[in-house]
Amino acid sequence: GFLTRSERRRLEGLRSPYNKFWVPCVWFGALAGRARSEGRVRDDCALKLLLVSRSPGAPARCVPVPARCVPVPQVVTIAVYTFFLTCLVGRQFLDPAQGYAGHELDLGVPVFTLLQFFFYVGWLKV
Repeated sequence: GFLTRSERRRLEGLRSPYNKFWVPCVWFGALAGRARSEGRVRDDCALKLLLVSRSPGAPARCVPVPARCVPVPQVVTIAVYTFFLTCLVGRQFLDPAQGYAGHELDLGVPVFTLLQFFFYVGWLKV
């Protein structure tokens, strides 16, 4: 009930290897931009309100995004662990055998990196 017959034909005629759930929202954004340039939407604040509206039946909710398309927890978990491993390697001290003046080998526990890791993992679990 969101599309007219001609819009549905246009949507079905699009060739895309991906889902086309976003196309009606792009169409609405283009129409809203044209309405702003033609003066039918009086200012940018009204245009923003129109585009980000979250009331039932609003254009921003015209087609729901399937939850299985956005694996956010997995992506964030991988990002946090990758960041931690990168920090462990990247925050190492210089090797004194290279002759850098004023630098001694420090084999201590990376306390702040561990605290940062625990904070991020805790935040992720919440």
